[in-house]
Amino acid sequence: MRTLPIAAGLLALTIANVLPAQPAVITPGPVTAPKGMVSAADPRAAWAGAQILQQGGSALDAAFATLIALTVVEPQSSGIGGGGYMVYSPRGGPAVTFDGRETAPHAATNTWFFKNGQPMPTREAIPGGKSVGVPGNLRMMALAHSRFGKLPWAALFQPAIKLARDGFVMTPRMNRALASSIETGAMSAEARALYYAADGTPKPAGTLIQNPALAKFLGEVAARGADSFYVGPNAQAIVATVNGSPRNPSQMTTGDIATYDAKTRAPVCGMYRGYKICGMGPSSSGGTTVFTILKQLERFDMTALGPNSPTAWHLIAESMRLAYADRDQFIGDPGFVSVPVAGLIEAKYLARRSALISPDRTMTSVTAGSPLGAPKFVCKAVQPVERGTSHFVAVDSQGNVASDTSTIESPFGSGLMVNGYYLNNELTDFNIEPMKDGCLTANRVEGGKRPRSSMSPTIVWGPDGKIRLAVGAAGGATIPAQVAKAIIGVLDWHLTAQQAIALPTIFAPGGDTVYVEKGTFLETMVPQLQALGHTKIDYRQPISFKANAIEWANGRWAGAADPRSEGVAVSQ
Repeated sequence: MRTLPIAAGLLALTIANVLPAQPAVITPGPVTAPKGMVSAADPRAAWAGAQILQQGGSALDAAFATLIALTVVEPQSSGIGGGGYMVYSPRGGPAVTFDGRETAPHAATNTWFFKNGQPMPTREAIPGGKSVGVPGNLRMMALAHSRFGKLPWAALFQPAIKLARDGFVMTPRMNRALASSIETGAMSAEARALYYAADGTPKPAGTLIQNPALAKFLGEVAARGADSFYVGPNAQAIVATVNGSPRNPSQMTTGDIATYDAKTRAPVCGMYRGYKICGMGPSSSGGTTVFTILKQLERFDMTALGPNSPTAWHLIAESMRLAYADRDQFIGDPGFVSVPVAGLIEAKYLARRSALISPDRTMTSVTAGSPLGAPKFVCKAVQPVERGTSHFVAVDSQGNVASDTSTIESPFGSGLMVNGYYLNNELTDFNIEPMKDGCLTANRVEGGKRPRSSMSPTIVWGPDGKIRLAVGAAGGATIPAQVAKAIIGVLDWHLTAQQAIALPTIFAPGGDTVYVEKGTFLETMVPQLQALGHTKIDYRQPISFKANAIEWANGRWAGAADPRSEGVAVSQ
């Protein structure tokens, strides 16, 4: 298993400056363990989670220590300034899901992102205050920790505090993100001082970065609890920063922050070839979309076709087109719109949708279906692309499993920084235009509402009732496509989780265009895909994909991290 594609010298330096030496395993080779393990997109964060496992923490404790550490070492993608979702299985039992998605200020309206009476381009709407939603990660952590945590709250913060105080090495991926996202990465003076040289260019890979402001703030939250983020000086600083932003000032209040609530949700679960698949329900579109892609393929012999068959990838693309059409039409915050979850995953409905798929030709056009309970007043609207997300998985010796996806949306979020962490730009995950084809969209902006998300933390149980796989990904709207592909790789093509994650990604988000991953064997299949009717083919760069997983195989946990990323698996 290839888990860390960064240079060996930088890897050694990275590990050396993470934490004191302990008997964990971190390696670019295969990582297996009979006890516990963490897989994450950054080695320092994975290592932080593994330390918590060694101290007797639960998988949930380890996942949250990983999340806090990502705030420090992967600020372009995740952290306490954003939100996320967790699917958790206590001792291998039924899934419990937690919703820490950000919310819009109560002053937000359908025309929140309008300027001079016209909708703003997404790129223009991202930087500054209006794109910032009330961060949800810490309230979600507190809610979940109160039920399933083993170690004290403060213990979860210690690895990240050390990283921020003593410093961490800038990786090539972070350097590239800083260079390509200067508009947001360097927007705040605090961020420029941390990550950029005097001439305005990013500090080079290998530079030791210290973030004392973040170390101090994390220490305060560790000592005082999550509420110290949502009331008092930090909440006041967020409000002052977003409302006083020179770009797109907001109208957030301290009341918006103080009243934020994380929520437990009903998981979205269904059966695929004898395996139970459980994911996140709305406001995430992940659970319904991943399951729909899979279930619509169940009548086809994907095992016989195998990963080298153009027909197999054609079928996956066609199933995605149908799944994303339903996603874009129906999914939104269930507190504001009626979401027909049961109808979307009903077997008879998906059998009807599957019947539209042919192995030897493409569908001429794709529209949303009519699932049971579907509202009649919402119209389809496609969500913009983003890349600022991170997924991580943790398992422990008691059989607890955590699959968590966390995000600040675009690289470096809104570009605004408070107390050493970036604030998200999640509100641009709403449909900037509230109307489409003469009717309101489910994912329009409204005060207090959670924007629709693509995050897809997922856990898979085998026919024996035991957990087989925990998986998730980063990459905006491509996330359900990456997760479904990985599950097909493991369950249908009998690959290891590492091999399945490493497979190239095909992405067909509802319309006529199919995207294939550039530089992979999918490119060589383009003529065959065109012959099947996919005439509109475009390409995605590998850097936009980033998945992590842990599977149970041969009596041991086996970690998997995307070879396109700097990710690793670390055993207890």
